[in-house]
Amino acid sequence: MKLLVTGGAGYVGSVCAARLLENGHDVTVVDDLSTGHADAVPPGSTFVQADIAEAAGDLLADGYDGVLHFAAKSLVGESMQDPHKYWQGNVLTSLRLLEAVREHGTPRLVFSSTAATYGEPDTVPIPETAPARPTNTYGATKLAIDHAISSYATAHGLGAVSLRYFNVAGAHGAFGERHTVETHLIPIVLQVALGQREQVQMYGDDWPTEDGTCVRDYIHVTDLADAHLLALDNARPGEHRIYNLGNGTGFSVQQVIETCRAVTGHPIPAAVAPRRAGDPATLVAASDRAREELSWKPKLADLSVIVHDAWEFTRARQQG
Repeated sequence: MKLLVTGGAGYVGSVCAARLLENGHDVTVVDDLSTGHADAVPPGSTFVQADIAEAAGDLLADGYDGVLHFAAKSLVGESMQDPHKYWQGNVLTSLRLLEAVREHGTPRLVFSSTAATYGEPDTVPIPETAPARPTNTYGATKLAIDHAISSYATAHGLGAVSLRYFNVAGAHGAFGERHTVETHLIPIVLQVALGQREQVQMYGDDWPTEDGTCVRDYIHVTDLADAHLLALDNARPGEHRIYNLGNGTGFSVQQVIETCRAVTGHPIPAAVAPRRAGDPATLVAASDRAREELSWKPKLADLSVIVHDAWEFTRARQQG
C-alpha cells in the first residue's frame, strides 16, 4: 500500500514507518521536525519536511491507500500550562488532515491515540468501555480527535482505527526514544546509568501496590508498531474502531529500576520523593479486544527485553 505517516520522524512514528517498509509498503513521512529528528526517518521512505496542517492536501492529492497519524504535542505538564499549543497543534491539525482525507478519498486512517483519554479509571485493567474522562489537556485533545474521526467515518465512509496505550519503551534497531525534554521513566533511569543524571526519583513508596511504588503499563515499541499495521489491514469503511493496547499486568517503578540495574550493570541510585498530585496507584490497559479482533499479541512483553533494547539504542547514540 501507498501510505502517509505523519510524525514519522518521532519515536513511535519512525518505528512504525520502518516496520511498514519491512513489510513492503511504499511510505512517505511528513514531519515538521519540531520534536522529531531527520536521521530517524527510515531509509527507503520519502521524507517531506512540512507542517502537516499545511501539506496534507497537496500530499494526499497524489493518491494514498491510508494515513497513519502520529504527529502530536504530547507533554502532559506543558499541555496544562499552554493549552492553546495543544488544541491548535493536535486538534486543528488533525481536523485539517481529516478534511484532506475526505477531499481526496483516502480510505483508511490509523490514529495514535492515548489511554490518557480515560483519566483516573474506576477499574483496572481499563477496558474500552470505561468512561473517557481525561484529567489533562493532552488527553482531552486526543479524545476530541477521536470524536472527530468517528464523525468522519460515519459521514464519509472512512475506515478508521484509534489505538490507545500508556507507556511505550524499547527500540527497534536504530530507531528508539530520544526527547529533548525527557519525562518517561525508562529513558530517565538509563540516563542515570550513563551518568547523565545523579539519581532517579520514585514519587512515593507507600502506594497500595505489591512493593509500594506505582504500577504502569509498558509496551515494546515494535509490538506497538505491529498493532498499527494490523489496524491498517482491519480498517473497515464507515467504521471507527477503538482498541486499547497493553501488556495486561504492568510493572512497578521499583521493578523498572531493578530491571535497569540488572540489564546495565550499573547501581542506579534511587530516592523516594513525595507523591505527585493526581498520580493513580495503578494504570494498566486491557487489550482483550485487540487480541480478539486484530489477532494482536505482544511478542516482546518481558520487561528485561524492553529495557535491553532501549539500553542498546541509548548506548549506541552516546557512542556516536
